[in-house]
Amino acid sequence: MGACVCKDKNQDPPITQAEESDSSSHASTNRQRDQNNFGSSSTTSFDTSDNRRHRHHHRSHNNQRQHHSSSRRSRDAEKEDVDRLVLETLSVIRTLVDNAQEPPLAMLILHKIADCDQGWLNVVKSLIRVIPMEDPLGPAVIALLLDECPLPTKDALLELKSHLNLAEMELAQTYCKPCQKRNICVLLGCLAEKLAGPHSISLLTSDILTFLIQHLKPENHPVVILHSMVALEKFAQTSENKLRITQALQHCDVHPMTLLEGWYTRDNDNTPLSYSRREVGFCAGWCLDNLFIKEGRPFSYEQLDRSHLNVMLNSNDVSEYLKISADGLEARCDASSFESVRCTFQVDSGVWYYEVTIVTDGVMQIGWATKDSKFLNHDGCGIGDDEFSMAYDGCRQLIWYHAQSELHTHPCWKPGDILGLLLDLENQYLIFYLNGDPLPSYKQLFTHARTGFFAAASFMSFQQCEFNFGEKQFRYPPPRAFKTFNQYGRLLPEEKIVLPRHQKMALMNQFVVSEDACTLCFDNIADTQLLDCGHRGFCEVCAIQLEKCPICRKEILERVRCHSDTRSPTPGLVLLQTPVV
Repeated sequence: MGACVCKDKNQDPPITQAEESDSSSHASTNRQRDQNNFGSSSTTSFDTSDNRRHRHHHRSHNNQRQHHSSSRRSRDAEKEDVDRLVLETLSVIRTLVDNAQEPPLAMLILHKIADCDQGWLNVVKSLIRVIPMEDPLGPAVIALLLDECPLPTKDALLELKSHLNLAEMELAQTYCKPCQKRNICVLLGCLAEKLAGPHSISLLTSDILTFLIQHLKPENHPVVILHSMVALEKFAQTSENKLRITQALQHCDVHPMTLLEGWYTRDNDNTPLSYSRREVGFCAGWCLDNLFIKEGRPFSYEQLDRSHLNVMLNSNDVSEYLKISADGLEARCDASSFESVRCTFQVDSGVWYYEVTIVTDGVMQIGWATKDSKFLNHDGCGIGDDEFSMAYDGCRQLIWYHAQSELHTHPCWKPGDILGLLLDLENQYLIFYLNGDPLPSYKQLFTHARTGFFAAASFMSFQQCEFNFGEKQFRYPPPRAFKTFNQYGRLLPEEKIVLPRHQKMALMNQFVVSEDACTLCFDNIADTQLLDCGHRGFCEVCAIQLEKCPICRKEILERVRCHSDTRSPTPGLVLLQTPVV
């Protein structure tokens, strides 16, 4: 289950009263100081007026200096408090395993602090300052906290741009570490994603655009390059920004992404830096195929030999937020949602095995799912979050089934690790392996599903992995007989092509939809009515997967088949009744 903590935050969190105590202490000190000063002046009424003026000036100067010192201490204390809350959120984010549980207290306090402009700025500055490079969930926590905080005002954004001062050399002095530069890029990308439209256009100043493009240079740290590129992707979600970015990239002496796509290789040397470069190369190639198209450059799918590919990730079964490689074997998510994907081949009997190479070591849930699995990307629900799927989570060291988790004994996965997944449909169990080391078998999945399984995975923000369905030799094959997907799967030549986004949209625009087609899938006839709201326009397959009517959001009590000619309910044809709880 993805770390989706979209809870009601209108109530004040039960926070400690540290700030109130500090304020009371400062107020008490000031009152005592005023009383002492008042007593001193009353006992020296015989002094000359010059002496009184001199002491008054001296006392005012001392009070002013003490006030400035007190204010500085207060600001430092507030900064330390916010830093502590951010790091505490980072440390407990792995425990967010249930979307129904309350968000951590630290996150609630940060949300409260960010209610005003200055508080929002304090939180943002802290995210830049303290999120470390080595924590795999660092960028995801920045995205999560920004998503949970209120939208910034125009004044807050202006103050942030002034603080960053990206056009001047002060940035090198204030935020000189690679992790801080990475955090700035993550921050800008998240804001671009949240503020799509005119606000995103105003945020992408010439200084910010220059900063992001300058950090695409190969001499920068690969992680900084990666998140500079992702930030440009998110700014390009607004068409005016996309045009500006494309023109700016074309005006470079050498298009930076054409250099960076050469970093992509699947023959990594198992060092973190090698896998970071792989991420950069993957995203650069994806950008050149889908966003910042370079004239004269062939698309990636045009350069591939796909004759050996019989099973791929199903690019027609995902949202637009999931990036899939041109050969359909590698996937990545850079959105703030929890994206999921299934493969193209369904297994119904026998023993099956596939492997996954871990490219990033954050939250991914990788396993098995059926067609009945419900992937609710914006609610944080993916593989293992219903009764029709089961998943391995190597970051939080959990096994997921039916939205419930249990700890496993493997260490946290790291880039280069190989996750093996074996499914035995004859004896109804499955086994997860990490670098050839097996966990005990699991049988829970077969309580509700017996056939129709797909290899599947869900991705939190900034995560990536590669699938091996048997097209190449397995690294850790299990010591028993099994079948491979690629051996038995079949795809037509046109089904092996992962089209760039703009080409896919052009084909969809040519697609003619029948008047009586389902309004959700557009493939089947809309022959089902939802009760008791009475709304229609859905096929049987889509209607069964719905819990609430997508039109009025009422709970669905019953689904009934309609006559194709009159669209009135067919007597006695109740497809599925939803019990009222």
